[in-house]
Formats: sequence, C-alpha cells, structure tokens
Amino acid sequence: MTYKKELIVFDWDGTLMDSQARIVNCLRTTLQDMALAERNDAQLSDVIGLGFREALNSLYPDENDQFHIEFVDRYREYFLQEDKTPSVLFAGATELLESLNRQDYFIAIATGKGRHGLDIALKENEVEHHFHASRCADESRSKPHPQMLEELMDFFAVEPEQTLMIGDTEYDLEMANNAKVQSLAVSHGVHEQTRLEKFNPLTCVSNINELDSWLSNNLIKGNG
Repeated sequence: MTYKKELIVFDWDGTLMDSQARIVNCLRTTLQDMALAERNDAQLSDVIGLGFREALNSLYPDENDQFHIEFVDRYREYFLQEDKTPSVLFAGATELLESLNRQDYFIAIATGKGRHGLDIALKENEVEHHFHASRCADESRSKPHPQMLEELMDFFAVEPEQTLMIGDTEYDLEMANNAKVQSLAVSHGVHEQTRLEKFNPLTCVSNINELDSWLSNNLIKGNG
C-alpha cells in the first residue's frame, strides 16, 4: 500500500538523535544536586519526549512552580555545558533527511526539547538546513496534545491526511492520533515496540535504515 504525503514530521530525541543516555545523566545529576528523592533510569527515560513541566509533574508531582524553574535551569546548565556524554545522530539519519529533501517533502520537527537546545543540536550536527519548520515544548503545548502538529500543518497549509508523524515514544504517536495524523514508530529510542504498537502506527521499525526503506517503498508525494 502507498500513502500520499506532503509533510513529514520527526521527533528529535530518540528518533533522529541518540541522546537518551545524556538526558538521563543530566536528569540524574540535577536531582542529586537538588537533593531530591531518587528516580531510577527507567523512570527518567520514560519522561523523555514530554515538555519539562509535564516530565517533572510525572517525576515529582507535589512540587511547585519555583521548583520547576530551578530544576530546568540546573538541567540546562548540565545538558548544554557540563555533561560530555556522547549525543549523536543515529546512523543514516542525515542521509535519510537528504533523500526526503530531494523528493521535495516538507520536513519538520515536533519535540519536547526547548527551542535553545534544539537550535544548538541542529547547528552542531549541521542539519538545520534540512528542516523547513519546527515546534518545541517551550513554545507550544507538550505532547501528547496535538498543538505542535496542528501548528505545523497550518504553517504548511496541509491536511492531517497529508501528514506523517515519526517518533520513538507513545507521546509522539498519541499526539499524532489526537491530531488525526498517521504515524510511524521507531523502536531504537525510548519506548519499546509493544508500547508503541498500542497507538496503531502504520508500522514499527528498529533503525533508520529500516525507516528509510519503508518510506521509499510505501510513501509517495501527493496532495490527496
């Protein structure tokens, strides 16, 4: 079966960038720095993809706004400056983006990252020119709310049936469902395949090469 699409929207962390270890390390260092109750790696990984407020409400539901501000400030200092855990694009990601650009798709990002962090990551990895637009959790509603996708579709003047969301978490796929957009799941990121399949993606692939192959065989550019 082929699917006609105009707009392809990617999640960032865990989908295009292998950043889980760095995010978890920075979360752990921040909570230790603030003398907070410990959370294990699975708990810290599970909130990747959410906006900061939603992630912290999940990890520490009884804390107030001042806590959120202090936590975010400290986390960003570690992530952007101090932590040196490798955080690189998954193998084949750049080539995939180049291929999709040659086919004249609109390419966008919908991410739980903040704008400053995403812009730095795009520049450091020299891929900013591959994307025509992006939405971040500090300028829109957090996943799984559909606002990021709705704003991107409005920006490109495309309909939900012309749009495809690609992500590695249930938050990505639930956002797609909420926006009435079809989705693809990648299982090399945060959430395992059994969790992703509950949200009825078109398929679930295990790496970028499989994703590239599926898109090449099943996707065609079209407007209806």
